[in-house]
Amino acid sequence: MIDWKPIAEKFKDADAILIGASNGLSITEGLNLFADNAAFERLFGDFKRKYGIGCILQGMMAGWPREEEKWAFWGRLIHHYCGQYRPTPVMKDLKAIVGEKDYFVVTSNGEGHFELCGFDPSKIYEIEGNWITMQCARPCHDTRYPSLELAEKLSDVEQGGHVPTELVPRCPKCGGPMDIHMGAGQRMISDVAAQVRFQNFLNTYHGEKLMVLELGIGWRNQLIKAPMMRLVAGEPNATYVTINLGEIYIADNIQEKSFGLDGRLDELLPALRAACEV
Repeated sequence: MIDWKPIAEKFKDADAILIGASNGLSITEGLNLFADNAAFERLFGDFKRKYGIGCILQGMMAGWPREEEKWAFWGRLIHHYCGQYRPTPVMKDLKAIVGEKDYFVVTSNGEGHFELCGFDPSKIYEIEGNWITMQCARPCHDTRYPSLELAEKLSDVEQGGHVPTELVPRCPKCGGPMDIHMGAGQRMISDVAAQVRFQNFLNTYHGEKLMVLELGIGWRNQLIKAPMMRLVAGEPNATYVTINLGEIYIADNIQEKSFGLDGRLDELLPALRAACEV
């Protein structure tokens, strides 16, 4: 039985909240990049049988024979998980927990759900890129372009796993192919501006009561979990709360200022929200 009172008190007392999120949050929302499940079969069964891809992640990293097929995949994926997305209860609970406090989000999830749920895009660092922007595949320059409207158009006209050649996006500078802005490609353009905003947030709340809330991140994660635990270790007034199903890891040097909650996000976040609202 979780004693929510001391955790809720830390949230109420916090000057700001730093949220770290990875695959566990996406899976809770119904998006599993790694699973050959019923949802994948419904959305991509034809691609699975034609190209042998066994999950969304394999499709994201596939070497497609033609751009028309690559963009048919991306159009379908982005339309379903971004264009048709509506804020889920778990994200509504998270927004309520943050309330009016200042916050920053660092996530390896690329589907853009934080922004689509109304979190301020200037307070989000998508560390491995996102699906709702695209870039030159080479890249010949470092500008990123919106892709959601294009994906909706491609989804409308796709037939048999192909989109019309004239709708395939081309780089406005060099005329070459475009890629979704994501970390699966080695040529992903770094979001330097988001990195700077994140560092400014950390500088602002250095020495203050910072709540670090980690959602659905496995113990081996070096992109978010390891740096956040180091941050907590170096911040005397920080508190660390990690929520994950079946796997809780907290470094020994921050045990005394941490709470590890083993369970489903869609069960524990509503309970945390309720405790914070008392």
